[in-house]
Amino acid sequence: MATVTVKNIPDRLYERLKSAAEANRRSINSEIIVCIENTVASHRIDVGEMLENARRLRRLTAGHPISDEDFNRAKAEGRP
Repeated sequence: MATVTVKNIPDRLYERLKSAAEANRRSINSEIIVCIENTVASHRIDVGEMLENARRLRRLTAGHPISDEDFNRAKAEGRP
């Protein structure tokens, strides 16, 4: 297993990393590995699939128009 040393981590970034590790009950080293895995393992977006999902959602909501006024009022009041 390889070993990597990371130098000159800004204090603010280190504190955020430390907080995330504590929240996830991991060591800082384990948290860094999870962050790297999530970044390296990220998947490419299938544009065709994304567009089809958007079109499907538009079809499902086409019969439920909402005005800007209604939308803003609902946002201000909160949702049930």
